[in-house]
Amino acid sequence: MMQVEYPEGATPLDPDEIDGLLLTHITTSGELDRWEQDNILHALDWLERAKPREIVSETFVRQLHKHMFGDVWKWAGEFRQREKNIGVPWWRISTDLRALFGDVEWWHDHKTYAADELAVRFHHRLVSIHAFHNGNGRHARLMADLLIENAFGSPRFTWGGRDLSKSSTARSRYLDALRAADQSDYAPLLEFARS
Repeated sequence: MMQVEYPEGATPLDPDEIDGLLLTHITTSGELDRWEQDNILHALDWLERAKPREIVSETFVRQLHKHMFGDVWKWAGEFRQREKNIGVPWWRISTDLRALFGDVEWWHDHKTYAADELAVRFHHRLVSIHAFHNGNGRHARLMADLLIENAFGSPRFTWGGRDLSKSSTARSRYLDALRAADQSDYAPLLEFARS
C-alpha cells in the first residue's frame, strides 16, 4: 500500500479511499503528486477545448473533478460518502452546493461584491463544503478561476504563484487566509489570491 505524507492542513485519505488509486505502481507521495498534476494539466487542456459555459452547477463541479483526477482515482467526480476532518456532513453536500450556487447567482445579479471578492467567497465556500475525498483545494481554486474569467472577464488568480499541494510558506499563508475567511475576514484570501 502506498504511504502518503500529507502537507499541513491536508485531509487524510482513509484506506478505502487509497484503494481507489488506479495507478498501482505509485508508492510515494511524490509520485502521486506528479501523476495528479499531469492529470490536472489534461483537465486544463479539456477546458480549453470544451469552453464550458455553465460552470456554477453540480454537474460541472463533478465533471471538472473527474477531469482533474479521473486518471488517478476511481472515485474522481463522486461526492464523498463519509465524514472528514473538514467539510459539511456528507449527506448535505448536494444541498449546500445548491445553496452556494443560488448565492453566487444572486451576488452576481445584484452586484453584491466586486468580481474578485465574489469569486474568493465562492472558493471559500467550496473548500468549506469539501465535496470530494481529495483535491478539494485544487478543484475550488480552479472553479474560482473559471468563475472570475467566465462571469467577469477578469484574469485568473495567481494563488501565491506556488504549488499549494506541498508544504511551503505559500501553503501556510493560504491556510491562514482560509481560516480568516472562516471568521468572515476575506481580506487575507483576497490578497493571497492575487499575490
